[in-house]
Formats: sequence, C-alpha cells, structure tokens
Amino acid sequence: QVQLVESGGGLVQPGGSLRLSCAASTSISSFSSMGWYRQAPGKQRELVALITSERNTNYADSVKGRFTISRDNTKNTVYLQMNSLKPEDTAVYYCKAVRFGLQTWGQGTQVTVSS
Repeated sequence: QVQLVESGGGLVQPGGSLRLSCAASTSISSFSSMGWYRQAPGKQRELVALITSERNTNYADSVKGRFTISRDNTKNTVYLQMNSLKPEDTAVYYCKAVRFGLQTWGQGTQVTVSS
C-alpha cells in the first residue's frame, strides 16, 4: 500500500514563501498523476496543482504565477513551491497520488499565512 507523507507547512507572513514536500513510500514513476489539494475551514477541498507522469501541469487560477509543482522521481517526492503567499492561501494542504486508477491521500500539512 502506498503511503504519502507531507511536510513543509507552517506559519508565514503575507508575501512569504514555503515549499511543501510529499514523499511516497514507493517509486512515483508509475503514478499517472500527483497533485496538491487544500481545504480551508468551512470550505470544500480544492485542487491547487497537478503534475502528470509526463510532467504536464495544471494549476488553480488562484495560484497561477505564484505556485509551482514539480516532481523528482529519484527521490519519490513531489514539491509545491509557494511564493507571494496570501492570507487566503491558509488551509490544510494534502497530497494525492493516482496509480492504476486508485487514489492515495496524505495526512495533510497546515499552512497559515498571517501577520
């Protein structure tokens, strides 16, 4: 069974940066896609960024130009570089992997943007 472990969350001031990591317990080269989602209090979970095995990417409009998703197959890790953070980016960020049609979620990491 695949396990995903997120890290890198924390408290940051508006305009600051964070890099989230999602480490998989197995090779990610067989994952058709990996993505970052977030859920703010009282809101539905939403897609933030997605990267396919071909390294095609997709971003939510709200983060385009500020966030960058990448994957390092040698480290079995997907990253989310978040720049120019805003208070509205505050949420729990989850990593999701899809392999052979099955989805696996991480436990989430809290990101809080506040002065």
